[in-house]
Amino acid sequence: MKHCARTAGRCGRCEGELPFEFTMAFQPIIDLESARTTTFEALVRGPNGESAWSILSQVTGDLLYRFDQACRVRAIEMASALQMQERLSINFLPNAVYEPAACIQATLEVSQRVGWPADKIVFEFTETERVTDQAHLKHIIDSYRNMGYTTALDDFGNGFANLDLLTVLEPDKLKIDRQLVMGCDQDRRRQALLRALYSLATEMNLELIAEGVETREEALWLARAGIRRQQGFFYARPALASLGEDIGPLLREIRQAI
Repeated sequence: MKHCARTAGRCGRCEGELPFEFTMAFQPIIDLESARTTTFEALVRGPNGESAWSILSQVTGDLLYRFDQACRVRAIEMASALQMQERLSINFLPNAVYEPAACIQATLEVSQRVGWPADKIVFEFTETERVTDQAHLKHIIDSYRNMGYTTALDDFGNGFANLDLLTVLEPDKLKIDRQLVMGCDQDRRRQALLRALYSLATEMNLELIAEGVETREEALWLARAGIRRQQGFFYARPALASLGEDIGPLLREIRQAI
């Protein structure tokens, strides 16, 4: 692991302007037990609503750390401006964190400026490539927990984000990838896997969230299987620079149908 580039309170890797503009869209994460939105996930978008890929494709290696920090700051600033009362979930790149205590400074500064408490931030991480330094990732997660933040392992069940990570890491939340969720109301193999994940999460004291819920039938099957924290187009698409419409009536209707 290379040394942190922060000296005299400044960081050459993390700070400075980006050569492109971006904004955030917000998607609710809901709890059918209480029929309410508990969290909004901040998702990067182009300034006019362009796809996440249109932005991510511009993030070169030398901009990785700066982009990661900029996303955190932008998400917190926008959540505050939108008067969000729920938790804010922010994606972060583990490979863009050298030393958690140093790389969290921009987050601390913007949180203090807008009055956003640490216990209202969830940091989501995912591995598109196999984790080569699990000890470092564990250090990040443990450090964030000690600072009062919550962490979530995203895209669980897809790619490299698999069971072996849970032998080392201790996230607070586990987000089930869409690949396991789609068609779960009709697919017995997916049902078996989801029931096993529910038992695993209960045993390990992990909050389980199903991502990519797109139909009423999926939502009901998951809820009846005990997975009542959900996210997906069925409830709401990401809303550009907005918290979207009130989905309370839909949540109450689904809760009654469980």
